[in-house]
Amino acid sequence: MTELFAPVVSIAKTQRGRFFWAAWWTEPPALHPFRKPDASNGGASTYEEAKQDAERVAARALVEVDARWARACVRVMRGMPPFTPSELRAAREGASEHVRARRAPVGAPQSLWSVLGVDPKATVAEIKRAYRARALETHPDQGGDPDAFRALHAAYERAIARRDKQAKRPKKRAPE
Repeated sequence: MTELFAPVVSIAKTQRGRFFWAAWWTEPPALHPFRKPDASNGGASTYEEAKQDAERVAARALVEVDARWARACVRVMRGMPPFTPSELRAAREGASEHVRARRAPVGAPQSLWSVLGVDPKATVAEIKRAYRARALETHPDQGGDPDAFRALHAAYERAIARRDKQAKRPKKRAPE
């Protein structure tokens, strides 16, 4: 029995602000061993241009998948392993960050501390460190979810404002 497969394209923004695409239409991309795409190209100036170019080369409509596949293809072309340890860990856990976010009920309230992934008693330095790490995962230019990034940024601003407010309060003196 043949496995059904939808032809896919993965598009990632490069460090130079261009868009690199990688497309698979004969077989799906594979994690182990990494399956190279049927075609790939870089240099598109817009996301839409990259998708149109990929569909023109494939001569069919392509379904968009996570940008990590395009980034993996770039790494392989540079002679590096296709996935970083954190990406492999996420794949073993079953899904990337934005897929996990989709599993959460829509509109479910989350504390700003859980969004940042820090303890409520975290210092400003710990909050900033956590924000930077999570921003790399959720930023839309890195293949993350724009809504998750907005929520992260709002949580960061509220957490920093709380810490600033606490710093301005006078310290309570111990009773003598």
